Amino acid sequence: MTGLLSGARTAANPLRQLTIDQLRQRTSLKWREHPDDVLPLWVAEMDVPLAEPVALAITDAVARGDTGYTAGTAYPQALAEFARRRWGWDGLVVERTALVPDVMHGVVEALRLVTEPGDAVVVNCPVYPPFYESVAHADRRIVEAPLGEDLRIDLGTLEEAFRRARAGGRPAAYLLCSPHNPTGVVHTAAELTAVADLAERHGVRVVADEIHAPVVAGGARFVPYLSVPGAENGLSLMSASKGWNLSGLRGGLLVAGPAAAGDLARVPFGVSVSTSHLGVIAHTAAFRDGGEWLDSLLTGLDDNRRLLADLLAEHLPAVRYQPGQGTYLAWLDCRALGLGDDPATVFLDSARVALNSGLAFGTGGDGHVRLNLATAPELITEAVRRMAGVVG
Repeated sequence: MTGLLSGARTAANPLRQLTIDQLRQRTSLKWREHPDDVLPLWVAEMDVPLAEPVALAITDAVARGDTGYTAGTAYPQALAEFARRRWGWDGLVVERTALVPDVMHGVVEALRLVTEPGDAVVVNCPVYPPFYESVAHADRRIVEAPLGEDLRIDLGTLEEAFRRARAGGRPAAYLLCSPHNPTGVVHTAAELTAVADLAERHGVRVVADEIHAPVVAGGARFVPYLSVPGAENGLSLMSASKGWNLSGLRGGLLVAGPAAAGDLARVPFGVSVSTSHLGVIAHTAAFRDGGEWLDSLLTGLDDNRRLLADLLAEHLPAVRYQPGQGTYLAWLDCRALGLGDDPATVFLDSARVALNSGLAFGTGGDGHVRLNLATAPELITEAVRRMAGVVG
């Protein structure tokens, strides 16, 4: 283990700048949940140093003692400028945003704005496990609309879920994961337009979790949900958290379409004021000045997607892997390996590789694992080698 990542650093790729020994010094969840003989490729933390503009912004704030309550509009302004540069979208209006402590807190607040206790929330399973937990915490109930065999939104299945969600005429919401976690699917403009049309026809309010929006592969294009026709009454949650590895510096933005602006007035003051001031400083710097670092990261992730596909083809050809165009997560179908419904447990116990169990992602997750690609190629190579040893 000590030999991994022991060579010279590669300045261009953030995923190759830290040694395994440096990573083991981290005190965050990814590196402290398991013993040192386990390779942690599970929770969505990246094995990267902070982008320099972000590090400077934080250290400057600490030097000033600037650690009070957050204020101003620098964060939404930086995100609006990033959206124009990266996505060609100029529809993010600063006045139609509200600070939230993080994206999932924002999701709960958005659901409370558009539904009542006991109402239905539609999700496309398999999907990010906190969707289930957060909906339950908000005293709402899940209605699943499973993805198609191609891992994309099945519009017929979604429409039927909307009908069930709206039974009895109650309000309902659709919690859209875009880009989708765990599959990495980046929804097209046509797909999102069709979603908006279905939602309008069935009276369902769309809440889009777009936390992975900055993390899109080369050749792909992220389309903000609020940019498509018919999405005017939608709500979106955005953040720099995933793109720049800022989970420990929390901060998010609730963004409203033009027909949903009135909803923001009902966001409790205590929600926005609870947002971390240092988090807002970090996220603002990331969106404003972190583009070059992000580009290097995206190139490294493209390389890792290709590497994982090649390694699986060579060592675990029975595993089905459809590389996603977004996120830094890989969704692996391990059902043909004969390891049961929870192969993650087998890989942890027998290969000492920590992956996310597919069971937590809802219907369609059995026999699957989620692997975090945001690490050094050497660690991915070692992880696949270990996993292959379990079934070889």
